[in-house]
Amino acid sequence: MTYIAKPRLHHPTLPENRVGFTRRDYEGKISTLCAGCGHDSISAAIIEACWEMDIEPHRVAKLSGIGCSSKTPDYFLGNSHGFNTVHGRMPSVLTGANLANRTLLYLGVSGDGDSASIGLGQFAHVMRRGVNMVYILENNGVYGLTKGQFSATADQGSKSKRGAVNTDAPIDTVSLALIMGATFVARGFSGDKRQLVPLLRAAIAHKGAAFVDVISPCVAFNNHPGSTRSYDYVREHNEAVNRIDFIETRPEVTADYEEGHVVEIPHHDGTLLRLRKLHGEYDPTDRIGAMNYVQHHQARGEIVTGLLYADPHAEDLHEHLYTVDAPFNGLTEEDLCPGAAALEAINASLR
Repeated sequence: MTYIAKPRLHHPTLPENRVGFTRRDYEGKISTLCAGCGHDSISAAIIEACWEMDIEPHRVAKLSGIGCSSKTPDYFLGNSHGFNTVHGRMPSVLTGANLANRTLLYLGVSGDGDSASIGLGQFAHVMRRGVNMVYILENNGVYGLTKGQFSATADQGSKSKRGAVNTDAPIDTVSLALIMGATFVARGFSGDKRQLVPLLRAAIAHKGAAFVDVISPCVAFNNHPGSTRSYDYVREHNEAVNRIDFIETRPEVTADYEEGHVVEIPHHDGTLLRLRKLHGEYDPTDRIGAMNYVQHHQARGEIVTGLLYADPHAEDLHEHLYTVDAPFNGLTEEDLCPGAAALEAINASLR
């Protein structure tokens, strides 16, 4: 695969934020995802949010698992710390990094396959432990890297690119995050930057486990039987020695609508996505109310977007464990092993 490097030179008139960085300083490599992929819009929203919040890129640690979504940290904040873990294990690796160095801003990027299937247990525990992080789930309902099988978040009754019908009930990661104790829960749409950027800014500013589920349409698997450009047709009529997929370029799916309204967004295969944006009077501090609201509208075929729940008095994992204020990776041997007298004093206090 050929990678195209971005020019290092910036135009001298680009505006700078309060810490002296331009928006270009928050970018990464050129994306290798399909043209029009919603994941690229999420990367752009993360870049915009971090630039607007004057975050120093070297103070950010971004971690991911496996999948199309887990490739995206390479496309934003190129000057930050990054670690690509194994499939479904991003939360535990991030937890360890957070315990070692609490001074960094942790962004965990995952997909619906990475989080709702093999990593479901990891997702649940990082929420209940209150790890101070922003967990961004790029949710498209398919396994994009393995040609579009249903993920665990795919709607019941939805069809795959080969026409198979999904008979399994979906896992709603927003409801699961609420049940498991996440102290900030939101849902956005990759094509609605006007809503998504403020949601990401709020999640970054939150102390504790912040979860943002982002509906992100996959434009590569909207082909249909009978198309001469479908995967099946090309394969059946291709006698080349290599098995090559053709992905037709498609425009990004976007939306712009007001609070309290419902919008039906057509996909390239003719299916509709029904999004309902929260109204201004919605109370995001009621956890039970948020669960009921999400389930009520889900039963009507609507996906609710906006800030669903936030605990203004949230605590993070370090407060739960009563750790010291200094980062663990900065403690000296003397701090970690203060001697027999200190141990005896601790034991005496417990008698």
